Amino acid sequence: MVVFGCGSDPAVVTAPRTGPDPAATALALPRAVDLNPDPRVVEINLEARMGEWELSPGRRVRAMTYNGGVPGPLIEARVGDTLVVHFTNRLAEPTTIHWHGLRVPADMDGSPRSQQPVAPGGSFEYRFTLPDAGTYWYHPHAAEARQMEAGLYGAIVVRGDDEPRVDAEAVIVLDDVTLGDDGQIAPPGDLLEIHGGRDTGIQVINGRANTVLPMRAGQRQRWRIVNAGSARFYRLSLPGHRFTVIGTDGGMLTTPRTLDELLMVPGDRYDVLVDAVAPPGTRATLRNLPYSRGHGAGVFEAEDVVAVAYAADAPLPSLPSPTTSRAIEAIDATGATPREVRLSEQVDEATETIRFMINGASWPDVPALPATVGQTQVWDVINESEMDHPIHLHGFFFQVVARDGVPETARSWEDTVNVRGRERVRIAFRPDDRVGMWMFHCHILEHVDHGMMADVMVER
Repeated sequence: MVVFGCGSDPAVVTAPRTGPDPAATALALPRAVDLNPDPRVVEINLEARMGEWELSPGRRVRAMTYNGGVPGPLIEARVGDTLVVHFTNRLAEPTTIHWHGLRVPADMDGSPRSQQPVAPGGSFEYRFTLPDAGTYWYHPHAAEARQMEAGLYGAIVVRGDDEPRVDAEAVIVLDDVTLGDDGQIAPPGDLLEIHGGRDTGIQVINGRANTVLPMRAGQRQRWRIVNAGSARFYRLSLPGHRFTVIGTDGGMLTTPRTLDELLMVPGDRYDVLVDAVAPPGTRATLRNLPYSRGHGAGVFEAEDVVAVAYAADAPLPSLPSPTTSRAIEAIDATGATPREVRLSEQVDEATETIRFMINGASWPDVPALPATVGQTQVWDVINESEMDHPIHLHGFFFQVVARDGVPETARSWEDTVNVRGRERVRIAFRPDDRVGMWMFHCHILEHVDHGMMADVMVER
């Protein structure tokens, strides 16, 4: 979903600097309706139900929706707010909501280890405080590959007190959808699709194909990007422009980083500033450049993601160079508890079956890794396969320490990290007092469905 606007945040430049933009209205999707007059409580109704997904004008498919739309409504709040979600399941099958990236209590996490799935016709109240500013998202954690492919996902924006100055903000959700011969969303595929993940469908941005993102020369836009795809990796490039990265999974960085490309794996988020440096009336194209995920996973060819159309208006004066003011201290790994997490697979072509494994077993039979509150853990995530696996940890942020023994120089808080084929990635985290069973898994959804998922048990 793309939401352009100003809101009441004093850090966002308001009209008339940008002026009205009719194209922005066409791209905007509904925000969640706040039912609570208390300014520190965001209370919404969210319903999973069947509906129609309009991929492009006149092209509709049957889909699973939140509140009738794909993506679901944008949830907006501020740090410290309490989020209350009255969830109702109107589907013909069980489902849950996982709050991807949010540091919620274990019994609010929506995973198979923390919550019984909500039965058809049933309801559940999710209630928790939002401790971190950043870009997050929500999706099921029951039959993920099928339910998310069918349309169940949405974005979350949590704002802090020190947001950067911009002219406009866009929340961009990337996805792709595979259609069958009947023109409807295709059922799960063959062994090849399971192995590589479903990644060859129609490219959609905010649930729509062939969309246009409006800009004005001189404008600074903030893009909150979410990769909600089943398996597609995005190596994003906007020729003639650069990305100023101000945040990743766990919120703001200490210092902005300027990049020509962004690699976004499934489950990833990036928070970037884009300065509109092209002349009025011109166009640019956000592209997904070729990327190889390793043997057996295929190579992503270059593709257009979204057209960027510059208005004919005269350029705006440039804004000052952006700054961020967040401090991120390195996790002290002295005396840390070491763990090994080994990723592997077994393919049986004779029976057309495949098992993805963590430490030699497939979920739910993988022994949980023990952890205690306040205990620093250092995990060596060792990919014994030839293909990339983006690993997502529920409930906690971690720091990437090293890749193949080479120290990571850029410090950030993450909940999803890509581990390339035959690569060893070291991460460090320290669980707080939110005890319970927390999942971690590959975020290629077909790999989740076929076993690449495990748990860490946090106890006092």
